Amino acid sequence: EQGAQYSVLGGLLALLVVQLIAKFFSKPAISAKDRMMHELIDRMRGPGGFDYVIVCCSNLSGERYWQQRLEETIALVTGHASKVLCVHEDWDGGAGNGLGTLYAIVKAIPLARAKHGVELLSELAAGRSVALYHTAGKGTRLAPLPAAENNNKPAVKLPELIDVGGEQRALTVLEAVIRQTSILGRRAAGRLAVFWGDQVFVPSTLAGVDSAPTHHADILAALGPMPSATQWQARALHQYGLIATDACGDALQLEKVGYSDAVTLLPKDVRTVGTSLGSFSVSSGLLCELLKEFKPELDKRVGQLDADPHFWMPVTLSEAAYVRVMTSKGAAEPQARSHWARMQGLKARVGKQMPELRFFGAVPTGQEMHWWDYGRLELYKDNNVLITDASPSARALRHFLGATRRVQASQLGAVNVAPRACVLGCAFRGGHVGPRAVLVNVKAPYVDVDDCVLVNVSSLRPIIGRGGVLYNVVDEEVAGVLSCSEQAVRADVFVPERAQLLPRLGSLPPRPLPL
Repeated sequence: EQGAQYSVLGGLLALLVVQLIAKFFSKPAISAKDRMMHELIDRMRGPGGFDYVIVCCSNLSGERYWQQRLEETIALVTGHASKVLCVHEDWDGGAGNGLGTLYAIVKAIPLARAKHGVELLSELAAGRSVALYHTAGKGTRLAPLPAAENNNKPAVKLPELIDVGGEQRALTVLEAVIRQTSILGRRAAGRLAVFWGDQVFVPSTLAGVDSAPTHHADILAALGPMPSATQWQARALHQYGLIATDACGDALQLEKVGYSDAVTLLPKDVRTVGTSLGSFSVSSGLLCELLKEFKPELDKRVGQLDADPHFWMPVTLSEAAYVRVMTSKGAAEPQARSHWARMQGLKARVGKQMPELRFFGAVPTGQEMHWWDYGRLELYKDNNVLITDASPSARALRHFLGATRRVQASQLGAVNVAPRACVLGCAFRGGHVGPRAVLVNVKAPYVDVDDCVLVNVSSLRPIIGRGGVLYNVVDEEVAGVLSCSEQAVRADVFVPERAQLLPRLGSLPPRPLPL
């Protein structure tokens, strides 16, 4: 009897071991939605894109950097030989992203003529697609990393290696954004599409990717059914710019309002509401009208207008509602009324001259999209470490960055690399790389790291630590260790006049203690 009991117990244990092994090695089930999103990523990584790519930079050095870099990488990143036009915003005090968009076009027109022998506005009118990427700003929330890139925030690197001039170099944040938005190139025929340079997302619906434009202007938004007051509060919708659509498909722009104000301002036949992504596109005809309307400001380089409050809100809100919103933000009432009337006049002209499209609509991205923001230091670290996880978002990010193999182009000696770690273009003689470590172009004699992000690091001594970030670090000390300790951040900055690297130090926000 005892032998039989042992036999049964042994059989159960064997069955359990088999089930555990099968669970460990089997691929996680992928939902239909995730499968569709992976198909979208395949399209992002495949051939396609815009005919012209304009990058609006903070200064002349950024303009020169991106012109050279993107001329080398644009076809590799998007699979499409886009013509690259880089400009910088030399506007005292900043033009705002509304006037800044128009000013970037004004500067790109002679550049397109000089570099490619074309008239940019004529190309748009003929059905060519144009993308504009705003990259202005020093990246204070991402400090100290942009300092290591000459205050060129979108040049901060991500964990993917691409060929640049025959060398394996890390992909930049801007190149990732250009790849992601390339799937919108086809629907942007005859349009200017405007994007921001530090956020990457994968839509959870095909509706906004494959649909033809129905409005002269449209804006990307995570649309869904109108929420209740409780849902509004739970999703903190009062903290975001919002887009709402009515039964006709027309959209309305709101800026950070509570539920009761939204109910008052929204149309009675509202169908969908969602957070605005800010990225928008305009038809060739509307762009020309905007350039004419704001020619006085553009010629003198005066004023500061953003797209949401100064372009889209005055053409979608009533005069009373617009004045109420703008005066609550500190604008003078006469100026608010005058600007509302100005934009309503433009809307009327466009509707009369070009009635084939309605004026302002929305492009749905879905409310379950994958969203990877690299605009803040803690998000940069979290979203890089994310590729070591097993979540649907992590799988999608690995797919997007081509991280099908966790160890690539590396020379490793007696190094124990955890299966989930990411090691790209590295060389070590010994050590341990933990399961939540991401290392890109790291050279050191020995490493013992986990929950770290190391990018472009060269050290003569061992690198040891948990939880930190090392970026563009050249460490020539030989004694002790190079620390990558909890919450610490180091980015080395080259100072030309002193011909040396100076370390810039920072820290990640403290994590809440687990309950």
